[in-house]
Amino acid sequence: MENVLGFVALACGLIVGLGAIGASIGIALMGGKFLESSARQPELINELQTKMFILAGLIDAAFLIGVAIALLFAFANPFVIAA
Repeated sequence: MENVLGFVALACGLIVGLGAIGASIGIALMGGKFLESSARQPELINELQTKMFILAGLIDAAFLIGVAIALLFAFANPFVIAA
């Protein structure tokens, strides 16, 4: 029983940690490409900025879904058999 709870806690930490790293890298790459493209074509900054914010929201949404799944496993664990 304690072994399952320990592995679930470890899995929750991995889900949140790796999700945060992935989201950070994704937003950093996207921000860099936005700066490059806005420096090349400054007349398109408004359109590029709109698309960048939409993509940033989608990247963060994917991370928050991972956090929600980790919270599900942490507090309403389906792997623990109610005794």
